[in-house]
Amino acid sequence: MDEATKKPAKPAKHVAAKEKPAAKVSGKSSGKPSSPKELPADAATAKLADAGPVNARPANGKAAHEPAPERPAAQTAPSQAESKVDIETLARNLARLVEESGKAIAAYMKPREEGQIKTDNAESFADMVKSVGKVAEYWLSDPSRALELQTGLGRSYLDLWATTVKRMAGEEQPPVVTPDPSDRRFNDPEWTSNQFFDFMKQAYLLTAQWANHLVTNAEGVDPHTRHKAEFYVKQMVNALAPTNFVLTNPELLRETLTSNADNLVRGMHMLTEDIKAGRGNLKIRQSDGSAFKVGENLATTPGKVIFQNDLIQLIQYEAATKDVLKVPLLIVPPWINKFYILDLAPDKSFIKWCADQGLTVFVVSWVNPDARQAAKSFEEYMKEGILTAMDVVEEVTGEKHLHVLGYCVGGTLLAVTLAWLAAQKRDRALTATLLTTQVDFTHAGDLLVFVDEEQVANVEKHMKEQGYLEAANMATAFNLLRSNDLIWPYVVNNYLRGKKPFPFDILYWNADATRMPAANHSFYLRNCYLNNTLTQGEMEIGGVTLDLRKVTVPIYNLATREDHIAPAKSVLAGSKFFGGPVKYVLAGSGHIAGVVNPPAKHKYQYWTGAEPSGSDVAKWLSHATMHPGSWWPDWIGWIKDHGAETVPARKIGGGKLTPIENAPGSYVKVRD
Repeated sequence: MDEATKKPAKPAKHVAAKEKPAAKVSGKSSGKPSSPKELPADAATAKLADAGPVNARPANGKAAHEPAPERPAAQTAPSQAESKVDIETLARNLARLVEESGKAIAAYMKPREEGQIKTDNAESFADMVKSVGKVAEYWLSDPSRALELQTGLGRSYLDLWATTVKRMAGEEQPPVVTPDPSDRRFNDPEWTSNQFFDFMKQAYLLTAQWANHLVTNAEGVDPHTRHKAEFYVKQMVNALAPTNFVLTNPELLRETLTSNADNLVRGMHMLTEDIKAGRGNLKIRQSDGSAFKVGENLATTPGKVIFQNDLIQLIQYEAATKDVLKVPLLIVPPWINKFYILDLAPDKSFIKWCADQGLTVFVVSWVNPDARQAAKSFEEYMKEGILTAMDVVEEVTGEKHLHVLGYCVGGTLLAVTLAWLAAQKRDRALTATLLTTQVDFTHAGDLLVFVDEEQVANVEKHMKEQGYLEAANMATAFNLLRSNDLIWPYVVNNYLRGKKPFPFDILYWNADATRMPAANHSFYLRNCYLNNTLTQGEMEIGGVTLDLRKVTVPIYNLATREDHIAPAKSVLAGSKFFGGPVKYVLAGSGHIAGVVNPPAKHKYQYWTGAEPSGSDVAKWLSHATMHPGSWWPDWIGWIKDHGAETVPARKIGGGKLTPIENAPGSYVKVRD
């Protein structure tokens, strides 16, 4: 930290001066005199509301795909003596703010001037303008529709103004519009008690409703364009919320005045650090990264790397029981993220829990690719990844048949592998578990916004230049799916409140993103999201056309209720394409928290029911049974139902392979 950010503020100097009225804050005045250099803040603005945890939830208020990351702890309300604006200190801090702003601009511009960053957001911006423009064209092409659009918003504003005037006259008036009860942005009491902030809040909510109406009622716009426009409009509405600006957020305004803008100086310094961390692009910190280290307090389950090639390290974990199930377990995580989401702290580790249940556990740890893996195809990820891992597990354990488990895109690749094996009449899996996995992408959710021919071609062009897609690209896309949970709370906390986020293991993992190799990623985008070839019987791997109906292995197909990445509807719809028995299970929460849900936590719930059919999750739920807590015990029961025979615990390497290094291995430690 530079001297500017460490320099303590000087105490306020008292000088004789003609008394002036107290400065108004949040539309109120104490009416007490003060010196020009020391202006008392309003008592109401001195009390800081408890921001509470950031409950990682979508706009509809339901739990999202990971546990709630916490907002910064509430600050103790300053005393009246402490909550005085020191003009001299404020002026000095504003000067420091300008200095820190210059450093942030320099951190942003330097890599561009030196040619280290060659890409920009012009293509994404052009797509946004084009998509929203199609919607605007519908409304503006007909004078009557344009008038309807204007009068609708104008009427809402007039209603708001009328109720505001009546409130100013002392009349009790119900609000014209209220935020969703789950919308925690407006929890501070002054959003309701202070007429200025209440007006700002309601004007914003009315505008947001109008913008949503603008998109959803635009007839004649093709569904994909409408979907993109809806997504882009939502991002703009989220970005322009009054909660994101100092002068229109009562909590930020209080904090700025009581700290004499020191919060903004700290925030600008953190902004500079985060731009430098992103090598010229903003990498918003969502967790205190200094609190975690992979292999020390994350991914600590005892094990060894027993094999590696250009794409994977294969880890075998130490047995935790005297006897183990005869059939071992091979876990295939997504290569889009790192495997240790399944091996966080010991009390959250799915991998450790599996070992504790008597399983011999093997896990694929994918390489964090660079230009050397540019030409590695989807087929090679299957053959050098999953198939090679199967061969190694068989060599170590002597077992040809395995329990195989795939998570997210790892599950998609696993399903492809099973279909490829079935086409060759090769039987390798006793059971298959798919966690939040899509095989049919008809209902793939908001990620489809980023996929059409033009956008995929642009991604391919970019990847061709360097051989891979930067980790930040995928991370940004996932964060945008829930920007009011994963972007704007941290912008406010970090750069406007000037406070570091709390340590949170899942968000630390979320920021530890990986690159995407060009050939593999292009195949995945085109064959899954763009053309949906797997369930249409058109996907070809190594000259073999795949048919999921030939996959007759029993499948445990887990979806999570609030998943934004692999929606429950999409997982349910994909179940019908397999040729064997499928047990569809729906877990509470989302893509991460619904999966990483240890039984000891007693959190959430899961549903079991009839064999899956169609894509109507609500209909399936109406006949399902809800069970409190984690789905893990249900799954291990299902595994044992398909083979409960045990053998003495196996040694790592089975006496045939010499361990290379300790788990979690070196591949997982390569940063973007």
